[in-house]
Amino acid sequence: MNREDCAPSAFACPVESLTRDEAEAELESLAEEIARYDRLYHGSDAPELSDSEYDQLRRRNGELESRFPDLVRANSPSRRVGAPPSRGFDEVRHARPMLSLENAFNDEEVASFFTGVRNFIKELSDDPNLPIQLVAEPKIDGLSATLRYEGGRFALGATRGDGTTGENVTDNLRTLRDIPLALAGDDVPSILEVRGEVFMTRDEFRSLNQARAQAGEPIYANPRNAGAGSLRQLDSQITAKRNLNFFAYALGEVSQDIEGTYWSILQRLATWGFPINPLAEVCATVEYGLEAYRRIEMARPDLDYDIDGVVYKVNRLDWQERLGTVGRAPRWAVAHKFPAERARTRLERIQIQVGRTGALTPVAELAPVNVGGVMVSRASLHNEDEILRKDIREGDTVIVQRAGDVIPQVIEVDVGARPADSQPYDYPTTCPACGSQATREEGVAVRRCGGGLICPAQRVERLRHFVSRSAFDIEGFGGKRIEEFFNEGLIATPADIFGLEANDAESGDSLRERKGWNDKSVENLFAAITRRRVVALERFIFALGIREVGQETARLLAKTYTSLKTWRDMMLASRDNNGTAYKELIAIGQIGPKVAAEIVSFFSEPHNVEVLDDLAKEVTVEDFTAPKIDSPLSGKSIVFTGSLTVMTRLEAKARAEALGAIVASAVSSKTDLVVAGADPGSKVKKANDLGIKILDEVGWLKLIGD
Repeated sequence: MNREDCAPSAFACPVESLTRDEAEAELESLAEEIARYDRLYHGSDAPELSDSEYDQLRRRNGELESRFPDLVRANSPSRRVGAPPSRGFDEVRHARPMLSLENAFNDEEVASFFTGVRNFIKELSDDPNLPIQLVAEPKIDGLSATLRYEGGRFALGATRGDGTTGENVTDNLRTLRDIPLALAGDDVPSILEVRGEVFMTRDEFRSLNQARAQAGEPIYANPRNAGAGSLRQLDSQITAKRNLNFFAYALGEVSQDIEGTYWSILQRLATWGFPINPLAEVCATVEYGLEAYRRIEMARPDLDYDIDGVVYKVNRLDWQERLGTVGRAPRWAVAHKFPAERARTRLERIQIQVGRTGALTPVAELAPVNVGGVMVSRASLHNEDEILRKDIREGDTVIVQRAGDVIPQVIEVDVGARPADSQPYDYPTTCPACGSQATREEGVAVRRCGGGLICPAQRVERLRHFVSRSAFDIEGFGGKRIEEFFNEGLIATPADIFGLEANDAESGDSLRERKGWNDKSVENLFAAITRRRVVALERFIFALGIREVGQETARLLAKTYTSLKTWRDMMLASRDNNGTAYKELIAIGQIGPKVAAEIVSFFSEPHNVEVLDDLAKEVTVEDFTAPKIDSPLSGKSIVFTGSLTVMTRLEAKARAEALGAIVASAVSSKTDLVVAGADPGSKVKKANDLGIKILDEVGWLKLIGD
């Protein structure tokens, strides 16, 4: 299919018509874009993208990965969960991760999700007539929270945060009338973690905004933002006045095994005193689940709280346990989202933003328009191909859509309303920040500035990335301050940030003398920098801003190499792509040649190594310490080959990872164990040549206790 034959859409040609190179390039762009929106949405309650556009980005990413499974990136949004906690509260590390959900947008995608469930569970795969019973419940548009009870009494409450670490909001959660401070019943486990959604009703939202408007305060955009802002008040007395609500829907850490079904858990939660959504119901099959979706959708306008879809969960707990998780989401649950809302507005201007990797990203600036009760004014246009496909021009009347947040998706241009003097948009071929040539590699969707380190926009964006919440998380160092300090020559590299205090003391032009600064603000900034002189290895790696190395990849590298010195030395050695170090790098599961090439490219540039070494002199990088798992597989590198009969390969890999193993895609000298099923292929021969232990399926099942 030729590009000109592609139908207009939010992305490039249909997935089935893309070449491998085109898909790889688009996955790169999607990973960077979605990561940014995750940080905005989960970390600061300041989304810059509508639910529907965000969902479409994730959907496109999933479609590409489904067609090209070998291109699944280590920093893929599908592995990703959210963003780190916002400032102002103590951190709480979750005993069990708080996961997000995959999304489906129509009946076919729901059916496809459960086909994946069937293919994962061996007995379902063997018997296509065996039904999958599930529970359908409304997806509340609120803020996820976890409640810890010890001896039946409320002891700790936290937000989801990045899924691993959240914010301690115990005092605020105590003010919610829906949350019991002491649990009823004599069957309450000694340790019980209950998870659910905090939300604000529509009536309370209207009352709050009316009061804020009368007081001359800014109003909230929607109930979700109002609820999140209310729960994150540093003064719990303010939270108490906001009349927040709570629905329980899951368990976290529990001191005793819970057997049965998810539905029975909901009933026990209700018995213990937690509110359960009254619209939740058991569905005997996926088809009945779709009927429940339509009933809940019809009831939506009459509800006093916002919902944006229906969540389906596999009812059997033993199947949930076996299905486990993949990246950021459980394999046993999916969110079926409602259709987006739409409106017409004028696209006033297309602005080009330059990212830290040099990507030139077009952003649509819109005449503000009310879409579903929220004023929206900006939208990402992804890349120049989308502008070309839709023939988007400045001055056009466009159709936008949203599903609960601020920034819409431009889905259509009303060509009939186009001004007579309209001209096609001329995408820049030079960087607006430095004037360098901006080029596109063949088969790549992104146009990039070739200025590299001479481009001020890229250097500023790299510094912004370095201080961001997912990286060094330096409080008080926002984007505007980074740009100000860079333009004034106070900082040029990450190491310069840690020299600010000493330089300020020696300088005749102290920050304290500048407009907008005083003794307290300067002390706070220097204190925030000092607190980050000790950093985890995975954060250090992520903060360097290496292309293709997102949070998940950084953690995987940290887990594999454990110390900064080992990682640095092995990456330098990997510049020889015929050497052992390089072969071991690409053998790491989820790394592969593409990610390895970017890491090698980074370490091949002397300036980058100098930046890394200068930074290492300023900070203490903690070695990676994996959570202790009492398992014979903990910390072992395992390769699976051949077909299994008792469980599917998918389930076998998931079990190994759950037991603390690192599942690799290729056999190397670092491999500890090879599990060989029927028709194993050349991996067994290589394992024999290297003297690596090999187990058949019976031995594997015995090892894991099945």
